[in-house]
Amino acid sequence: MAREFELCPGRRVGGDQPCFIIAEIGQNHQGDLDIAKRMIRMAKDCGADCAKFQKSELEYKFNKKALERPYTSKHSWGKTYGEHKRHLEFSHDQYRELKKYAEEIGIFFTASGMDEMAVEFLHELDVPFFKVGSGDTNNFPYLEKTAKKGRPMVISSGMQSMNTMHQVYQIVKPINPNFCFLQCTSAYPLQPEDVNLRVISAYQSAFPDIPIGYSGHETGIAVSVAAVAMGAKVLERHVTLDKTWKGNDHQASLEPNELAELVKAIRTVEKAMGSPIKQLLPCEMACNEKLGKSVVAKVAIPEGAILTLDMLTVKVGEPKGFPPESIFDLVGQKVKRSIEEDETITEQVVENHVKKVKC
Repeated sequence: MAREFELCPGRRVGGDQPCFIIAEIGQNHQGDLDIAKRMIRMAKDCGADCAKFQKSELEYKFNKKALERPYTSKHSWGKTYGEHKRHLEFSHDQYRELKKYAEEIGIFFTASGMDEMAVEFLHELDVPFFKVGSGDTNNFPYLEKTAKKGRPMVISSGMQSMNTMHQVYQIVKPINPNFCFLQCTSAYPLQPEDVNLRVISAYQSAFPDIPIGYSGHETGIAVSVAAVAMGAKVLERHVTLDKTWKGNDHQASLEPNELAELVKAIRTVEKAMGSPIKQLLPCEMACNEKLGKSVVAKVAIPEGAILTLDMLTVKVGEPKGFPPESIFDLVGQKVKRSIEEDETITEQVVENHVKKVKC
């Protein structure tokens, strides 16, 4: 069983803990602080554990030419990529306001630090954990510096290989043991055939001492529910108030009704995972009493006869008698009295019967 650790104050992940659900707001707020607050409230109302954003210090994330590149997409908020990104980027004071709002309504707040300076700010902001986006998972100097901050880490693995993830583990683990990996495919929206949920199992085998989770960009909720059934202990999904809004991520995001349904489905699946011990349950007793079968006499059996298999059959009997799995144990046993055809075989008619204890 993967070890547990405290991801947020009072909230542990891993082991038998419930899945930690992150509502990834990212930059779906359209650069509007009021919309961002509405989305935090939506995440809270839908039952998510955490509202997450994406924080960049643009001159540290992009070089000058990248920021000056013309950006003519229908999703653009400016003539250049830099203008576009500046429109969507909240200031430090706005982040402080958003974090305060999240705390007031009772939901955890964090952000992906999209560059080293953003991580410095988020550390100063005192977020409960750092999210490492897929684009920085193979950025080893960034990983080292982030791990040394001492906060728990959630590391996505989109665009990476298993070899790279082993390297990430070897870098982070000696510095900061409180981290987890998320299986992720960086496509928006993500097609089912590219999800590769089996990577969750591969990660669980390769890294048995850390929790494993899933970051999804698919449409709908079915795949994410399946990820939790496979043992994902942290789940991240992009959210939006309206999939038709301008922006690259909205189409691969969940609207409020979908997020609420996802949270409900996950909590139902967690209950349904139950115990690995297979046994007759109290809730099955009524069905067992009504339809559970017993060994009955296939033919009339005289007093003192030694039972053979051809004397016996299995039916729903009244009263209850030996269960079907005991039929072979009855062969060779002597009966104390005569038994009519179709009569239930009970303990009282079998000589020297010793009831076997089930293990």
